Amino acid sequence: MPLELVTTDGLFRLDGGEWEVTNNIWLMGNDREVLVIDAAHDHAPIVEAVAGRRVTAIVLTHGHNDHINSAVALRDLVDAPIMLHPDDRMLWDMVYADDTPDRDLAHGATLRVAGHELGVIHTPGHSPGSCCFRDEGSGLVFSGDTLFNGGPGATGRTFSHEPTILRSIRDLLLALPDETVVHTGHGDSTTIGAERPTVLARISELGIN
Repeated sequence: MPLELVTTDGLFRLDGGEWEVTNNIWLMGNDREVLVIDAAHDHAPIVEAVAGRRVTAIVLTHGHNDHINSAVALRDLVDAPIMLHPDDRMLWDMVYADDTPDRDLAHGATLRVAGHELGVIHTPGHSPGSCCFRDEGSGLVFSGDTLFNGGPGATGRTFSHEPTILRSIRDLLLALPDETVVHTGHGDSTTIGAERPTVLARISELGIN
């Protein structure tokens, strides 16, 4: 099974507020090794889905607590490096004051697992270090909270910025074919074509160059 979905429930906390959320955790690989995308709320169902396979990395789309709060416990059990873009280190430190990610994500880098190559796309806006990952073979994208079924990810909180996320989506994601499948950090998957009109309408509404 090259792609598997695990969902977990918990709280997203930021700016003194908290919200109940269901997170998507994506596993890409084969019957021998797997890459884990995000580590939300509870490591146990992720470990169960890994099912003894070698974990090449725990890759975090961004640093909000609901995407990272089981990362260290998962790392301790599966012995895999945690990867996060350095621009989200301040968000990581809110959750793990005494620990650090093992490796930095960088725009244009390639993550390899089980014959798949995932390109790292730095898409700031939802958070400064938000990243998406594109499987070069199938073309599908893991968007974290940058792009959802229904439009761009949330902004308006500390470290987020709506014009920035809209530019990221326009310049980096809308450049992909309309049929590109997008697997999100919450909720249902979508396609680039389905989200293009909403994104472009908001860009026009705000007069973003």
